[in-house]
Amino acid sequence: MTYPPPPLGQADELSPVDYLLHRGEAYPATRSAFLGVELLDRPADWGRLREAMDRASRVVIRMRQKVVVPPIPVTPPQWVVDPDFDLDYHLRRIALPAPGTLRQLLDLAEVTLQSPLDTSRALWEAVYVEGLEGGRAALLSKFSHAITDGLGGIALFEQVYDTERDAPPRPMPPVPIPRDVTGTDLVRSGVRRLPETTLAAGWKLAGRTAGIAGRLITAPVPTVAEAIGFAGSAQRVLSPSPTARSPLLRGRSLVSRTHVLEVPLADLRAAAHAAGGSVNDAYLAALSGGLGRYHEALGVPVDELPLALPVSLRTADDPAAGNRITGITIAAPVGEPDPAERIRLVREQVIARRSEPALDVLDRIAPVLSLLPDAALEAITARLIAADIQASNVPGYGQETFLAGARVDRQYGMGPLPRVAMMAVLISRAGICTVTFRYDTASFIAPDQLEKSLQLGFDEMIELGRPRPSRRGARK
Repeated sequence: MTYPPPPLGQADELSPVDYLLHRGEAYPATRSAFLGVELLDRPADWGRLREAMDRASRVVIRMRQKVVVPPIPVTPPQWVVDPDFDLDYHLRRIALPAPGTLRQLLDLAEVTLQSPLDTSRALWEAVYVEGLEGGRAALLSKFSHAITDGLGGIALFEQVYDTERDAPPRPMPPVPIPRDVTGTDLVRSGVRRLPETTLAAGWKLAGRTAGIAGRLITAPVPTVAEAIGFAGSAQRVLSPSPTARSPLLRGRSLVSRTHVLEVPLADLRAAAHAAGGSVNDAYLAALSGGLGRYHEALGVPVDELPLALPVSLRTADDPAAGNRITGITIAAPVGEPDPAERIRLVREQVIARRSEPALDVLDRIAPVLSLLPDAALEAITARLIAADIQASNVPGYGQETFLAGARVDRQYGMGPLPRVAMMAVLISRAGICTVTFRYDTASFIAPDQLEKSLQLGFDEMIELGRPRPSRRGARK
């Protein structure tokens, strides 16, 4: 069958950042897929679930597209609707052996996330899991970071969720037109369009140069000062780390484990309010407190750890697909015993880092990085990612949501481990915050102590937000 020629518009080209994330899928240390674990109050209707995922793949076209890379970089890689798309490959159904505990489910999710995605297909997969204790079920949803970021994933699943248990059926959109395209086809198209794209790039560069020249003539001092300020900001943003790494967390392996806990959103917000911070500040301060306790328990106390945070650059006009993120690194105050002071120190650093003029520097250098061979790219990314811990905060849905007749009771987010010892992800949903800690077992060699320390760190933070008795009440 002959399909129409591939579209060469900007919307179907991988951005340089997305292409870097796609290339990282080939190596365990740089895989960027993330996975959501959704606990359901009862088994979902399999037919309705399959229909919901099919509909979502027709609305969010990225779910039916694969990446085609030209063997010669005369044109960017393209998202192409896969002519061999098979929903039954991407959506699977299994059952846990008895007793079907949360621990078994998390271990299954670990294996699912560690397994590489098939880059010759659409870059996602979902596993519907039955047999959980209490008559419950779960859905594991894994997406390559090249498809979208965390906030984009939340928007994407709006196509799957219902707001009531017995929601009326939605109309099924038509199947997207497939494109039978190879990398060689992209090279041919790129060569044919080379004069046109070269001319367009030249005009763009000339326009930018003329704009800078005009600013230098009309306002030379502010323009030069801005350029110098941006250069200094870029150096700070790209600096390896604001503090030394922990001697306890140097080990790296291919074995990881996941631990979860949950706290009421209102309690975390009260703790933040008590110290003049945000929910995110309280979350990072609680995580820091737990990590500090772990180091003390193992006899290697430290004052600070490098902690990396993704920062969303997404606006209301951005589509759900694609990445609009950057990253900052702070010195997590793990040795500070006062939780309120810990919140203040975290907040001060996060505000300063988020205010950097060169916050989007990754978007600016990604076109150059994407052209480097794998060995050179590995060396650069190893230098840029020098944190011990990564932590992410993803706001979820404020209302109840349903999936094919089953209510979503809890949602846990499992992130990648890009050369870090731990990835922590907080998701707030319907008044409950779940915190998922995915950690390298070669870095954290005492898992029982780690889990106890993390719980104490969050318990201490919740206690900060509880009302204190008045003096009269205390005397009584």
